[in-house]
Amino acid sequence: MENPDSALVIGAGPAGLMAAEALASAGHAVTVAEAKPSPARKFLMAGKSGLNLTKAEDMNRFLHAYGAQAAPLHGILRAFGPEDVQHWALGLGQPLFTGSTGRVFPQAMKASPLLRAWLSRLEALGVRIQRRWRWQGWDGDRVLMETPGGARRLTPRATVLACGGASWARLGSDGEWTAHLPGQVAPFQPANMGFAVDWSGHMQRHIGKPVKGIALRAGDLGSRGEIVLSRAGIEGGGIYEVSRAMRQGAPLLLDLMPDLAVEDLRQRLARPRGKTSLANHLRKVLKWAPEKQALLMEFARPLPDDLAPLIKALPILHQGPLPMDQAISTAGGLRLDALDAHLMLKDRPGTFAAGEMLDWEAPTGGYLITACLATGLHAGRAAAEWLAR
Repeated sequence: MENPDSALVIGAGPAGLMAAEALASAGHAVTVAEAKPSPARKFLMAGKSGLNLTKAEDMNRFLHAYGAQAAPLHGILRAFGPEDVQHWALGLGQPLFTGSTGRVFPQAMKASPLLRAWLSRLEALGVRIQRRWRWQGWDGDRVLMETPGGARRLTPRATVLACGGASWARLGSDGEWTAHLPGQVAPFQPANMGFAVDWSGHMQRHIGKPVKGIALRAGDLGSRGEIVLSRAGIEGGGIYEVSRAMRQGAPLLLDLMPDLAVEDLRQRLARPRGKTSLANHLRKVLKWAPEKQALLMEFARPLPDDLAPLIKALPILHQGPLPMDQAISTAGGLRLDALDAHLMLKDRPGTFAAGEMLDWEAPTGGYLITACLATGLHAGRAAAEWLAR
């Protein structure tokens, strides 16, 4: 990288590609170093079940999802929020639709058409993506890179780090970059993750089934999403929305009939049952799916005489989070107090950081990708201004 005005972006996920686009659009030569054989692998995997780009909702509510810890990022998210993400995707020729809960998806549902259009635009801007280039830290002002052609020492005038978190290592987010930033990283923890449950034998026929029409509560977090009963435990969007509080030790309570008050439940349960078994009586008067009844029997034995309060707040016993590499995302990472308002490292002028490698977390539902794009754009623009000066 001989050009003294060139910029280096490390990591070709959404944050890195957005930073590269901002730099190239400002007229700077940009090289993107990607450790894997192809860019945006985690982005593509996330899109396999439907690429949730953002969430169309009131901005204050949107920002609330990131929690108080991410307050330094709120201005960045206001500058590139849900509406901006939608305009960006439309500009890449990807029609969108908004679901009933406000989640925004490409009509194609997959990430690959959007990524192909994005990479074509970056190529037209002159962005070079170098594959199998792994960052090895610094030697003074030189950036060390291990490449298929051997070790290289690069001298970019500006660098944007977009190295990802520490989940899904096979896709590139392995967290190994933390060794190059000692003393500046909060320990990684799983986020948007499932929780291990040691199921009894009677639950086996329900494994793989979704549990719908429930409400979840853990600490000050709540959700009306569904969960999935997996062999390892409980997973799915409903759990992810309350996983931060659960990770911090808050008990998980399920409301199996969220649209009925306790007294309404008591009235239904009090109907004469004759010789009908309790299990059949519950199915008849509550008209619920077998999975709900199975959960009640799993966690409520021995059954109390007054079942209604338990149905409204069933405590779910678990053995803690599933392994971090199975998590959708991670908490922890490069501390925000190590960066200035431009996302530049305070102890290394000209080096910026963005994306999931920063110490923030948010639930699934469009918040993750939006923040990666927003911080990538912010860091890229700040790096372009740095070069211009």
